[in-house]
Amino acid sequence: MQNQFENALQQLDKAAKVINLEEEVLTQLRTPDRILQIKVPVVMDDGSLKNFEGYRVQHNNWAGPYKGGLRYFPSVDLNEVKALALWMTIKCSVAGIPMGGGKGGITVDPKKLSPGELERMTKSFARALAPNIGAQVDVAAPDVYTNGQIMAWILDEYTKITGKEELALITGKPMERGGSAGRDRATAMGAFYVLKALLEKINLNVFETAIAIQGFGNAGGVMAELCFADGIKVVATSDSSGGIYNEAGLNIAALMKHKQSTGAVTGFSGATSVTNEALLELPVTILIPAALENQITGANAERIKAKYIIELANGPVTPEGDEILAKNGIKSVPDVLANSGGVTVSYFEWEQNIKNEKWTEADVFVKLKEIIVPAFEDVWNKHLDKQIDLRTAAFARALEKLRSLWYNDVRKKFNN
Repeated sequence: MQNQFENALQQLDKAAKVINLEEEVLTQLRTPDRILQIKVPVVMDDGSLKNFEGYRVQHNNWAGPYKGGLRYFPSVDLNEVKALALWMTIKCSVAGIPMGGGKGGITVDPKKLSPGELERMTKSFARALAPNIGAQVDVAAPDVYTNGQIMAWILDEYTKITGKEELALITGKPMERGGSAGRDRATAMGAFYVLKALLEKINLNVFETAIAIQGFGNAGGVMAELCFADGIKVVATSDSSGGIYNEAGLNIAALMKHKQSTGAVTGFSGATSVTNEALLELPVTILIPAALENQITGANAERIKAKYIIELANGPVTPEGDEILAKNGIKSVPDVLANSGGVTVSYFEWEQNIKNEKWTEADVFVKLKEIIVPAFEDVWNKHLDKQIDLRTAAFARALEKLRSLWYNDVRKKFNN
């Protein structure tokens, strides 16, 4: 299996060469500030005690508090969490928000836990995390198979331990606990702004554009809805049950109802079946991987027919895949830019909590656009100026900002 942390380091090193990044800065960024490996004991419903493996990686805090999600998934391991934490550092820097990079999770299949076991596991994890997190230290958020309820449990447990309710401790909370309007649609909305900016750059109107979206969950499903409402043709999509394809375009509003009633996108009338793997190779204008990592690799990149890729998932293209796509003239807008809407609106939630404010969804999306579109312009210009791929351009811009923080502020602290 592809080692995600090695992938992340390859991406980092490649961009460091482009901007001649000083070795001391690169050395700091190649290793996380802190790795927490946590035993998470839980009393199960049958009275037995089970230990789960938990992690929190605090990669870098030069720009601000560590920031990143907590995921509950069977494949969670240290390499994955280290990679995701590094990508969060880059993502926040690309967006220009005053947050650093972190990530965490528990190796568990949450579907196999009862609601009570899930709550007890989360609170056990929160107790172990408590001395190392805080609104100005490390701010977590939902990720794969975690949600607002789980964030609320962490906040409850932290409040119990510390004796103070610190709403900005965690983001992605329910609205009634200090959550932000627009948070559930933020990742897709950010990617949609990127899509529109890309179409402008390549002089394509929406009616000439055909899109395939791998994944119809929170990010992919909302992205499909946004495209459909804007008149952009979505010809294929998929979920864990498989995929569907209609060259003339899918009726996403009807597909949403079908998915709600059947639990899957497959079996939708007027569409032909397609596997998740074959969906990636369809002849479309833009491919949007919105599901899992390592989908486009050295093994299948030669068969990708899309002209552009927008990475809504984290790490969907491996470094080997990247090289082949670049050789074939396929431009890939990287995850650290394309899906940064989620962390940007998480930052907005944190800011609202700190300032005791409540913004409307309209305000949130206006502010999001004001951050995402200039970030895209910045990366696009870097890619043209240096004649490099968009991922390397995004990393390069992030590293330039981090270099500036290191020499203007952080390094001086080690000289006293």
